[in-house]
Amino acid sequence: MDNTFQDQLVIVTGGSRGIGAAVVTRFAALGATVYFTYFQNEEAATALATATGAQKVKCAQADSQAISETVARITQQHQRIDVLVNNAGINSDQFLMLMPAADWDRVLDTNLNGAFRWAKAVCRPMLMERRGAIINIASVSGLMGVPGQTKYSASKGGLIAFGRSLAAELGPRGIRVNTVVPGLIATDITAQVPPERQQQHIAHTPLRRIGQPAEVATVVTFLASADAAFITGQTIVVDGGLTAAAG
Repeated sequence: MDNTFQDQLVIVTGGSRGIGAAVVTRFAALGATVYFTYFQNEEAATALATATGAQKVKCAQADSQAISETVARITQQHQRIDVLVNNAGINSDQFLMLMPAADWDRVLDTNLNGAFRWAKAVCRPMLMERRGAIINIASVSGLMGVPGQTKYSASKGGLIAFGRSLAAELGPRGIRVNTVVPGLIATDITAQVPPERQQQHIAHTPLRRIGQPAEVATVVTFLASADAAFITGQTIVVDGGLTAAAG
């Protein structure tokens, strides 16, 4: 049994499905005590908690008070937080000229502001320990132009920049910050993409396939581990070569 993260406390936001669920599963398998947040999908959250032994916490990305209280409860019980994975995010493709301002605000508030709220909340316990790792989950949409994804791209591009600056800010206190950038990954959201669009995407991906959530989770746990002790401020792309081919 691999106990790489034994005695470590990990928080994963948006952990009930997709990449988040794969991250929760892998950390739990590696011996971590894992808490994950969800907002709507109670059934999936309960199933994942039962399967992995992780603790589910219903918490909205927009609720600063709930986030602070959640972190305070976890810290009181475990005295530390070792890893935060900012994974929670939403998207709905929409052309700018047809986009209500409220839709823009909702995506930016969930994907970018939510990551800020969680990072701010865990900073204090991590600073007290003078150690910790924050891993943000962005998207290739934050690196390349995708029609209809201006709000999503802005939120993920902002998350990449946020991670780099935060790494410079927190590095002197022993806290590492990195960002993982997945390409098209096989999740329930991807399943809603029309097959012809999926095939177009695969045709432009050098590895000629869609990625798996577990392949992203492996990178996340590596960046959180002692093996990555000298890695911070980096943007790690997990996209089968899509952005390299596009560049």
